Amino acid sequence: MKTRTLDFFYQKIHSECSLSVSNLEENMTPENPMVQESENRSIETNKRSGSPNLGTQPQKVQRTNIQLEDNPYSLERDPGLRKQIYEYSNDEERNKIRLEYIRLKAYQPIYDDYPLSGHENHRRSFQSSWFKQFPWLEYSPSKDATYCFPCFLFCTKPKGCFTHDGFNKWKKVNSGKYCAFLVHMGRGPNSDHKKAEKSLLDLMNLKQRIEVVLQRQNAEEIQNNKLRLQVSIEAARWLTFQNCPFRGHDESENSENRGNFIELIKFAASFDKRLEKVVLQNAPGNAQYISSTIQKEIMHIFASKVRADIRKEIGEAKFCVILDESQDISLREQMEIVLRFVDENGELKERFFDLIHVKNTVALTLQQALYQVLSYHDLNVKNIRGQGYDGASNMRGKFNGLKALLLKDSPYAYYVHWFAHRLQLALVAATREVIPIEQFFTKLAIIINLVDASPKRHDELQHAQQIEINDKIANGDEIETGRGLNQIGSLQRAGDTRWSSHLNSINSLLRLYNPTGEVLQTIINEGNRTQRSEADVAYDTLKSFEFVFLLHLMKKLLGLSDNLCQALQRRTQDIVNAMSLVSTTKELIQNFRDNGWDDLLMEVPSFSSVDSQLHEINSRFDEHMIDLLLLSSALDPKDSFKSFDMDKICLLVNKHYPEDFSTQEKCRLSCELQHFHLDVQRNPKLYKLSTLSQLSKVLVDTGKATAYPLVDRLIRLVLTLTVSMATCERAFSAMSTVKTTLRNRMEDDFLSDILVVYIEKAIAKRFDLDSLIDDFASMKVRRVQFK
Repeated sequence: MKTRTLDFFYQKIHSECSLSVSNLEENMTPENPMVQESENRSIETNKRSGSPNLGTQPQKVQRTNIQLEDNPYSLERDPGLRKQIYEYSNDEERNKIRLEYIRLKAYQPIYDDYPLSGHENHRRSFQSSWFKQFPWLEYSPSKDATYCFPCFLFCTKPKGCFTHDGFNKWKKVNSGKYCAFLVHMGRGPNSDHKKAEKSLLDLMNLKQRIEVVLQRQNAEEIQNNKLRLQVSIEAARWLTFQNCPFRGHDESENSENRGNFIELIKFAASFDKRLEKVVLQNAPGNAQYISSTIQKEIMHIFASKVRADIRKEIGEAKFCVILDESQDISLREQMEIVLRFVDENGELKERFFDLIHVKNTVALTLQQALYQVLSYHDLNVKNIRGQGYDGASNMRGKFNGLKALLLKDSPYAYYVHWFAHRLQLALVAATREVIPIEQFFTKLAIIINLVDASPKRHDELQHAQQIEINDKIANGDEIETGRGLNQIGSLQRAGDTRWSSHLNSINSLLRLYNPTGEVLQTIINEGNRTQRSEADVAYDTLKSFEFVFLLHLMKKLLGLSDNLCQALQRRTQDIVNAMSLVSTTKELIQNFRDNGWDDLLMEVPSFSSVDSQLHEINSRFDEHMIDLLLLSSALDPKDSFKSFDMDKICLLVNKHYPEDFSTQEKCRLSCELQHFHLDVQRNPKLYKLSTLSQLSKVLVDTGKATAYPLVDRLIRLVLTLTVSMATCERAFSAMSTVKTTLRNRMEDDFLSDILVVYIEKAIAKRFDLDSLIDDFASMKVRRVQFK
């Protein structure tokens, strides 16, 4: 049998390569996902295309595994082992594989020595120098044979040694009698082989054109990816700001309501054709960005950026920690963390920082949870200069409470029992000491609950009120008329945590006194036996002189303390003004006790309730911390720095903040205070201030904070002491609206992230989309590109 040479196997092969360059390029459309996949893999696979000099017999090269359209393809680099292009099932798949091999280039492993073959007296081997001479040449380590790369790409029939069997007749190559390589390159007598050279040139041109298409298509795909993510980010931000749930009961494509998140995206896309096409119609399955996992990742990015922004606001300043615990709808114990501090601009701020699920409310558990959060955000425990929470034993226990544990690590983290909570306890204790007053509030609750127990009775109350208003208007001057006046109201129930709600309850009954009596009479006449009995007792109570007298008495007393209650709920309230309000409230109650009883003492012996209130307020606010607060009042700018006292200020530093000032600074403080006092009397911007927080802000705005750094530092330390629990209570109120009965399966981390963004939405509004997308891309390895 005649030995087959390279020329024999190669004849007519290129005439059978029917796939033209133009046809291949037509398949490289932006819709072809292979383009993006090959771009992402080209760098890695190119690194694997060559092998280092091994000095030993070559072994089979490692396979390169890729994924195309979520279906795994194993692309073998060794030309003697790889699957032929024509063996793939369809043209689309062939084009994808062909394109990937073009990206990988011809396989040309270089070794120090190649296997010897031929007659034992004259053994020959492949030479790596042929790669430079013939760029289209490929070598198979497993078969010790050469192959034609263009033939492999474009051949459509299982013929030819250069595509299927390979060529290893090294004797023919070396003899020069019949140089197969030159014939293959079109330099021999067979002119048909010039098609190989043309195919190679076309291939090189095709590669350049493909790279242009890839770049253009890659840029377009990146923009589409960013657009899809931008829509999801804005949808998540809007739903969080509006406190709306994300998920729906049925989010399948056939569902009529796929949930707020997806429906909001669909609504936005209805106004933009490009948005509709990119986001809804042509979004790949792995880059739609609408899944619950993506929603949680977006919210985590938002919350992390909010916390980072708060951390940046704090800087190296001293701060106060405010803690409280409460159960959510799933009966999981949650501890919220609020930080109070003065920023670099001198503004007093309270920021909701985190919500942590704790297994129990033991002080040690709360301390560990707090320290974990502070440590994660690089907040030094030594910088705590205040701690505030309620008066529960696990919080303020003298030996094992959270207060004591924090003081061990930060001796100047002064504990201040929430002033509003103290006032609440003082007033509650006062009423419980006087039996008639306690009975009065019990009777008040019974009357309101009975009258406002059903929609029917509520409507009867408003109808009776409307008749009363009309009668008074008809009688002339009995009632004023005008816009906003004489509106129909309802009875208000007193709350357990807001003493001001008791005053609102009393005022509502005074305003609806007669209509309430009419509704009770209606119940007596038309209700069942139990209702008639309860209504009869309530009506007699309502009309009794003792109840009416106490109704007016408590209105007066609670009115005196209501201003203090409201002020202590403000987030920006400072210690100095709080103590001033406590003092004026005590003075007003004392004046009422001494001078306001001429007409009342003769009728009612319950005047001692005023003594009880005054005593409770004194006892609740008269603790060791009052010394710190009274010394702090020496900085009060109210009434043109009327309370300014340099001796008290120096004592405040030496006694309560010794570690925040060096020995030299303590010596310089007295001189600096003298200059400061003279300066404020001449400066209108400082002379007319009324609060310590205003003073801190103006010092920064006018540059005086630099001129008086010690005074500025002391003011900031005093301002960090907590007064109000408003931020904590608002956070728990938000938690009850975010994690509802229908959303009771919400995870703790997701709940915390949503609350941080929802409560601190002013910060979250500032984040631009580009920074959010960058954080999303760097969060973990993504299958798509964003830049």
